[in-house]
Amino acid sequence: MARFIFVAGGVMSGIGKGVATASIGKILQSKGFKVTAIKIDPYINVDAGTMNPIEHGEVFVTKDGVECDQDVGNYERFLNEELTTENYITTGRVYETVIRKERNLEYGGKCVEVVPHIPDEVISRIQKAARKTKADFVLIEIGGTVGEYQNLLFLEAGRMMKLQHPKDVLFILVSYLPVPRIIGEMKTKPTQYAVRTLNSAGIQPDIIIARSEMPLDQPRKNKISIFCNVQEKDVISAPDAESIYEVPINFEKDNLGKLILKKFGIRTKKENLKDWQRLVKIIKNAKKKVKIGIVGKYFKTGDFTLTDSYISVIEAVKHSAWFYKTKPELTWLSSEVYEKNATALKELKNFDGIIVPGGFGNRGVEGKIKVIEYCRKNKIPYLGLCLGMQLAVVEFARNICQMKDAHTTEIVEHCKYPVIDTLSEQKTLIREKKYGGTMRLGEYPCLIKKGSRAHLAYLKSRQGEQNKKGDILVQERHRHRYELNNEFRKNLEDKGLIMSGINPERDLVEIIEISQHPFFVAVQFHPEFKSKPLSPSPLFREFIRAAIHRST
Repeated sequence: MARFIFVAGGVMSGIGKGVATASIGKILQSKGFKVTAIKIDPYINVDAGTMNPIEHGEVFVTKDGVECDQDVGNYERFLNEELTTENYITTGRVYETVIRKERNLEYGGKCVEVVPHIPDEVISRIQKAARKTKADFVLIEIGGTVGEYQNLLFLEAGRMMKLQHPKDVLFILVSYLPVPRIIGEMKTKPTQYAVRTLNSAGIQPDIIIARSEMPLDQPRKNKISIFCNVQEKDVISAPDAESIYEVPINFEKDNLGKLILKKFGIRTKKENLKDWQRLVKIIKNAKKKVKIGIVGKYFKTGDFTLTDSYISVIEAVKHSAWFYKTKPELTWLSSEVYEKNATALKELKNFDGIIVPGGFGNRGVEGKIKVIEYCRKNKIPYLGLCLGMQLAVVEFARNICQMKDAHTTEIVEHCKYPVIDTLSEQKTLIREKKYGGTMRLGEYPCLIKKGSRAHLAYLKSRQGEQNKKGDILVQERHRHRYELNNEFRKNLEDKGLIMSGINPERDLVEIIEISQHPFFVAVQFHPEFKSKPLSPSPLFREFIRAAIHRST
């Protein structure tokens, strides 16, 4: 039977609750147990697809096409597992299901109430995930912080599960201990209030993970123990780390894995974090740098720069740089700057490689096209992702094929040369504003031609299946609604654009390349979603290899 660990947050959001959850899972996995993880988002949104990435962070996509919170991406990267729709719960999903059941008379005429029917549906989903994955441990991260009205029903579900199965449910609170600069002392009072708030929901944390900028000292550990009603050994120090991949190692310094197993009355099967320890050693000791510029628009909010909008891209760059024992140096480049000031493009020569990631809307598009043109002409390694592929096609059509008015119909609906367009069956849905049915989401096959740069990348990584011709069939994840328009395909190919990856089901172009260039590859899919720290994305690996070559 599965054991369930609920992870809640105290004091404030953004302190690494998702990473803590993923790290706990990695530790338990390293001890020989099968682990899965669930993210609960307290939003009315059915999924994360409609949320602004600046406000909410990256929209991660699972292999079965669920648009979900970025923490699911962390779970996949740490656990090296592919998660599905059962691993993501939102308030919107839960209420939608309960209302549908009530309309279908599935409650047998009962008065359907918020309690217990909403928590019951949450519990049902958690148990379904446990059954499907046959996991020994199910980690459930409750989004937000304790005390928020939005997540109270999810805490109630946890309380009810603890009541029903007291030996199989554990609660962990991740809480921040600030060190005010003027005071110069780590303060425990916010965590004390967080625990009291959790108590008011009928829950006593079994373990407290104390997040702070520095390690927890003995006086603070003692104070948390006394005022939060936990043993000192149940207070785990979680100082800031240079890399999120150090967190499992740091947790194990306080024997978190053994502590959890002891509370469940389980003996350790084995202990094996050697691969993870080797990774952390590489991260800490890498000296040689590779400079990568990421050109986007989803990272400015007021006076602050947020990187969560592109977290999977960032991690994929890191994974591949570490594969070559190199330290990645990332710089955020605003595409809007290049729209207003073309001379600023010269700074791109200072980078070893440039990435244009995915995105939606017209803001900054012309700036990105200028960046792509500059990389093509100046032989700077370039990797385009989704929109970065579509705009590379636009740039090539305009400047090589002499289609001066070429564009994507996402930006200019009635342009003269719609080299990027929607599929015919999607046009009606878009006109009727039924956007939910117009996206290609999740994994789709891509057949990669032998001899191409992309083929070499996957061949080196030993990923995909080779056919008799030597072509490689791979599965990659998508999140888009616009495609390369096949009406212009021959013209583009005749002028030298290589279509190296094709979706065999619909004859859609998935990968484009330009020869006589150190590395110019752009893809319709999102390879970053499948990159893992111990198994980097093949395309990111080859891109970083080219960037390192440029740096020498």
